[in-house]
Amino acid sequence: MPEESSAHTELENERQYVAGLYHRLDELRDEKREQLAQVRRSHSAGSHQNRSERDAFATMYEDRLAQLMAVDDRLVFGRLDLDDGETRYIGRIGLSTADLQRLMVDWRAPEAGTFYQATAFERQGVRRRRHLMLKGREVQGLEDDVLDYSMLEEGQDLQGEGALLAALNSKRTGQMSDIVGTIQAEQDRIIRAPLPGTLVVQGGPGTGKTAVALHRAAYLLYTHRERLKSAGVLLVGPSNAFIRYIERVLPSLGETGVVMSSLGQLMPGIAATAEESAEAAEIKGRLSMADVVARAVANRQRNFTEPRRLNIEGTWVTLTPKQVSRARDRARATGKPHNEARVTFVKILLRELTDQMTEILEESAGAGNSTDRAYLAEDVRSSRDVRVALNLCWMPLTPEKLISELFSKPGQLEAAAPELTDAEREALRRSPDAPWTEADVPLLDEAAELLGELDASAGRDSAALEEARKRDLANAERAIENTEGFLEDSGAHGILSAEDLANHNMATEQRLTAADRAAVDRTWAFGHVVVDEAQELSAMQWRLLMRRCPLKSFTVVGDIAQTSSAAGATSWQQALDPFVGERWTLEELTVNYRTPAQIAEAAVRMANAAGLVVSAPKAVREGLWAPFLDEVQQGGLLPRLLETLTEDLAAIEGGLLAVITEDHRLEQVREEVTAVYGNRVGTGAGGLSQDIVVISPREAKGLEFDAVVILEPSELLTAAAGKVGDLYVAMTRPTQRLRLIAEYGIPAGIDGSES
Repeated sequence: MPEESSAHTELENERQYVAGLYHRLDELRDEKREQLAQVRRSHSAGSHQNRSERDAFATMYEDRLAQLMAVDDRLVFGRLDLDDGETRYIGRIGLSTADLQRLMVDWRAPEAGTFYQATAFERQGVRRRRHLMLKGREVQGLEDDVLDYSMLEEGQDLQGEGALLAALNSKRTGQMSDIVGTIQAEQDRIIRAPLPGTLVVQGGPGTGKTAVALHRAAYLLYTHRERLKSAGVLLVGPSNAFIRYIERVLPSLGETGVVMSSLGQLMPGIAATAEESAEAAEIKGRLSMADVVARAVANRQRNFTEPRRLNIEGTWVTLTPKQVSRARDRARATGKPHNEARVTFVKILLRELTDQMTEILEESAGAGNSTDRAYLAEDVRSSRDVRVALNLCWMPLTPEKLISELFSKPGQLEAAAPELTDAEREALRRSPDAPWTEADVPLLDEAAELLGELDASAGRDSAALEEARKRDLANAERAIENTEGFLEDSGAHGILSAEDLANHNMATEQRLTAADRAAVDRTWAFGHVVVDEAQELSAMQWRLLMRRCPLKSFTVVGDIAQTSSAAGATSWQQALDPFVGERWTLEELTVNYRTPAQIAEAAVRMANAAGLVVSAPKAVREGLWAPFLDEVQQGGLLPRLLETLTEDLAAIEGGLLAVITEDHRLEQVREEVTAVYGNRVGTGAGGLSQDIVVISPREAKGLEFDAVVILEPSELLTAAAGKVGDLYVAMTRPTQRLRLIAEYGIPAGIDGSES
């Protein structure tokens, strides 16, 4: 009874303290809202410096308010009792009183590191580590790790199932949760590793690679704020479904300024789909394709075989191959991209044609007569024959046009890629209106780098800037005219001018964060790049990413054994050595926190039987079920699926179940399951109302589910050039239960057999 009373007192004390933390959080939110409102109420007139200062304050308050709004869930999760008597609370952000008395330490701060690193053998001054389990804003339970055993003699006790196991056993929701309260020591060491250089985090399924990558991004932004706030951090994932799955994690860790992108979105303005042809993906992913694109650009800087006669206002002039060749050489010598160097090419030839025109007209007019050269220069510039000739020699190009024509016009591809076989060139053939694929994105980016801006003077011409300003004012005037009635009713008529509105719109654009600007700027140089499922990247995709971060500051996470892309890596050396040499370090995660031991061991046996050597991280827990292996007669795949779904859903008690199958079956399987379960069925990581998803192995990468059903596992083995990765990935997605249904046999090793 006394022990129960003591536990209740401890719980109530923690509830009171946590209530105080939330009260302070609400105070800060109100404070930032009021400060932001005051800034917004201030008039936009005044000097440019005044407006800039106002906008800077507005951005600061907006960012801080966004951070404060994102950390409500499980605001505080830990407490340290130290040898010197200090009690230190650990949470998502740092909190202090109005007079700067510290209430809670940000989990990324150096003094919070002992929460993750201290052990009974190396206490680091910690007597007790307490985990606080919250539901909403209220503490529901406590769990104490007593590191100083003298505390047990004082009547302290260890209670609860353990914060880590509680988190592992919780139901999946279709959105990834952070692990900030349960980071383990080997994970924490990697998260807090130094910023410079390329850090590779190798880990088998369930080891928390993605969680480590996300928490490392948050840690680096906190620790290196000055450097990374302006340059930004880019996080790259394997699919849009994966990005949706992880998108809430970083805001919950107090960071809202990270650019998150799938591989198909790395070229602004392009939303690419998966590459259907494994052969085409492999060819496009070769590093030699950079040379192919460079040749394709050079081949669009052409020459005539014979002199060309041009009509300028009734006067005939001659453009010779020698003139074109000389102008082309001088333009190339500038070292500028294609479209920018074209300006030099055109200027040279226009001047030479103007000189020729002047000579012809002066000769015909007789000695002593001079021709108005300025007038003639305009005639030459506007001549249709001249424009056509110059464009034939050096056409301005967009990346989309270059790559589309490269793959849709056999002659261009043959000229640019003579090293490819006829079969390889045929594999790259596509129609001009075919959708862009993920394998095309690095080629488009390469082309953009070589071509440069289509309008070389865009953004630098003061006349153009003035014209843009006039357009902004005209748009503002129209906006005020269209809302005149509303302004009059609101009492603002005559107060808000078109110039005020134009200034406000310009200021709004200037207030964009580094992350906002970086997301739409292909040439942005990030301060750090995090790459998840990095084993899937082709050499050309790596080349693109290296261009995004010239400092080569990377966190690379993945598992070579899970490679399923035809263009993916077979080793980290193969992936990284061409770009960073030996200047990368390798860390390995060795504990499987997600997958129950029975399922993890079956996946490893399958991979080994198929000839793949995989790391076998130790599972931290036994599951309730070994894998269910259902072999059915031909035509029995879907009936068996529908028959067992009820049982599997009941077993996971409201958790999330994934049906994983090859692409050619997806539509039929989704239709059959939807006919029974309606809007409970979704795709990707699912939605809030969906507890069943039907997806491909590729879409499942990086995701996790309470239960997984794999249809025809042998197909996953034979797809994608027979790589084992697809089936290995699919088998290691569940946190509780796995079922395989097969018409053509269960692959060797899964049931413990060797053949």
